[in-house]
Amino acid sequence: MTRTVLVTGSGRGLGSYIVKALSEKGFNVIINYNKSKEESEKLKQEIGAQAIAIQADITDREAVEQLVKKGTEHFGQIDVVVNNALVNFKFDPTTQKAFKDLTYKDYEQQLDGTLKAAFNVSQSVIPQFLERKDGAIISIGTNLYQNPVVPYHEYTTAKAALIGFTRNVAAELGQYGIRANVVSGGLLKTTDASAVTTPEVFDLIAQSTPLRKVTTPQDVANMVVYLCSEAADGITGQNITVDGGLTMN
Repeated sequence: MTRTVLVTGSGRGLGSYIVKALSEKGFNVIINYNKSKEESEKLKQEIGAQAIAIQADITDREAVEQLVKKGTEHFGQIDVVVNNALVNFKFDPTTQKAFKDLTYKDYEQQLDGTLKAAFNVSQSVIPQFLERKDGAIISIGTNLYQNPVVPYHEYTTAKAALIGFTRNVAAELGQYGIRANVVSGGLLKTTDASAVTTPEVFDLIAQSTPLRKVTTPQDVANMVVYLCSEAADGITGQNITVDGGLTMN
């Protein structure tokens, strides 16, 4: 049976690479977007019958419930969720606030966009996962958690929380055949969020990696596809880093 994957924030950026890669491997994809309607509809048309695009603000639990309901009704079930959405953040070292200038509201925005969103989406699909005793939750993290090349304080803190969230879900729900993992990419060259990153930062990262390259969105998308497949049914509770070896576990 064809697996169906819900990818949040997938109308553009890394999410669009993920849904394209999934569709190429035969998965059905639910493209979720908040404001990127035009890009999402275009992506849906490119993919064809394997895709549906649904608008929802994933920080709103009621909107998420409707998203999951519509996606389930369209494809019959949801087998995997990919918590990918990024809320209002740009990887720009020239404008990043110093710690002394941050407010807790800066942290709250990222915690809501990352942790609250992952909670809303994951908990909304859990009933059908439990019923089938099968399902997977994949969340997009960051290697900055291990190696803060640039101290993006609020972003990195939210992503670190996502790892704790994931491992607890994996520990509790593994007995029901439900897996949960994080894919932590390096700074991606290039997405909308990293478009303002300076060439000097990209060059520094490339020269610091064993592969002498900056991570691409396709690199991360390929790992997500693997974790969505039956080949990864024995993997759970992991934070898998895709960054050319810049950080090593």
